[in-house]
Amino acid sequence: MNSISFFDRYLSLWVALCIAAGVAIGKWLPCVPETLGQWEYAHVSLPVAALIALMIYPMMLKIDFRSVRNVGREPRGIVITCVVNWLIKPFTMFAIAWVFFYVIFRAWIAPELADEYLAGAVLLGAAPCTAMVFVWSQLTRGDAAYTLVQVALNDLIILIAFAPIVAFLLGVSGVSVPWPTLLLSVGVFIVVPLLAAAITRSVVIRRRGAAYFNEKFVPRFSPITMVGLLLTLVILFSFQGHTLLENPLHILLIAIPLILQTLLVFLLAYGWAWKWRLPHRIAAPAAMIGASNFFELAVAVAISLFGLQSGAALATVVGVLVEVPIMLLLVKLAQASRAFFNNAD
Repeated sequence: MNSISFFDRYLSLWVALCIAAGVAIGKWLPCVPETLGQWEYAHVSLPVAALIALMIYPMMLKIDFRSVRNVGREPRGIVITCVVNWLIKPFTMFAIAWVFFYVIFRAWIAPELADEYLAGAVLLGAAPCTAMVFVWSQLTRGDAAYTLVQVALNDLIILIAFAPIVAFLLGVSGVSVPWPTLLLSVGVFIVVPLLAAAITRSVVIRRRGAAYFNEKFVPRFSPITMVGLLLTLVILFSFQGHTLLENPLHILLIAIPLILQTLLVFLLAYGWAWKWRLPHRIAAPAAMIGASNFFELAVAVAISLFGLQSGAALATVVGVLVEVPIMLLLVKLAQASRAFFNNAD
C-alpha cells in the first residue's frame, strides 16, 4: 500500500474540526446558513450539491468506461448490494430502532416522539447511498467502474422500492417520493460529473495520450475530493448547528441505533463478500453502499411528511451527523483487512 499522506492520516481530526466549525457557524453566525439556505431547490442545498459533484468528478476521471462492460463477469458483488440494501437493511433498521426507541430508551423518549424518531430511522434505512459511496470507494481503492454500476443499479431500485418499503414499515398511507429531489440528486451527483469526466477523459487522452492522463492529469485533482468533503461538512452542520445544540441527549439516543445499524449492515455485506471470496476492490464498495445513506432523500421526505421541526427530520439530520465519522472508521477497517480477501490488490 502506498504511504498515507499527513492530510489523509489525520482525516478524522479534520472531519471533527469541520463539524465543530459548522455547528459554531450555525450557532453564532446564523446569517451564513440563512443566506446559503436561500440557494435551495426541492430540499437540496445547491451549494452542497455543487461540492458533492466536485468531490465525485475526480473519481469519475479514473473510470475507463470501456471497463464497465466487464462488470457482468463478476455479478456476485451486484447480488450482495441488492440483497443487503433492499431485502435486509430497511427491516433491520426498523427492528433496531424500534427496540431502542420503544424499549431501551422508553424512560427518556415519549411514545409519540418515538414514533417520529422511528420514522426518520426508517427513511434512512430505505435510502442507501448514492453519492458519498464514491468517496468511500476511492479511500478503500475500490473498483471505480464497478462502483459506478452498483450505484446506478441502486438508483433504479430506489425509484421503484423506496416508497412501498417506507409505507409498509411505517403504515403511512400516501407516501410519495419527492421526484424533484430524487431526480436532481441523481442528475447532479452522478450524471453531471459522469458526463464531465467522460468528456474530459476523451479530450485529454486524444490530445496528450493515456500516459499523460493517468500519470500527470488525474493526480492534480486528488486533493479536490477531500477538500470538497470537508467544506460540505461545514455547510451541512452550519444548517443544523442550533438544532444539534438544543437536543444533546436525544441526539445521542438517536445516534446509538443508527451507528449499530451501520456497523451491522457493513459487516453483513463485507462478511458475505469475504465468504464468496470476492476481490477487495469489489467487496469494499459493496459493503459501503449499504452502510451509508442517501441522506438528501431521507431529509427531504421527512420534512415533506412530518414537518421541518419534527422528530423524524431530526433523526435524519442525526444520520448525517454520525455517518461520516463512522464511515471513516469502516474505511480504516476495510483498509486493514484487505489482505484477508481473495486477489487483494
